[in-house]
Amino acid sequence: MNTVTVEIDVTRPIGRKLVRELDGKKYAKVNYPLPDNISGVGYTLEESYNMVMDKMSKHYGVDVRKL
Repeated sequence: MNTVTVEIDVTRPIGRKLVRELDGKKYAKVNYPLPDNISGVGYTLEESYNMVMDKMSKHYGVDVRKL
């Protein structure tokens, strides 16, 4: 099998359209690399939920978990 590596600028609409057309096809494999500014730190769903609840509670001045 012959392969070709292509860089597509997905910041423009035509680039996003090209990727959407290729994604999911049997003959094409699309790799989505992580952006450079992502450090790889991940959070569980529970940790994310608790962080949001803490921010909302602080913003509104009440414990939103009890509402």
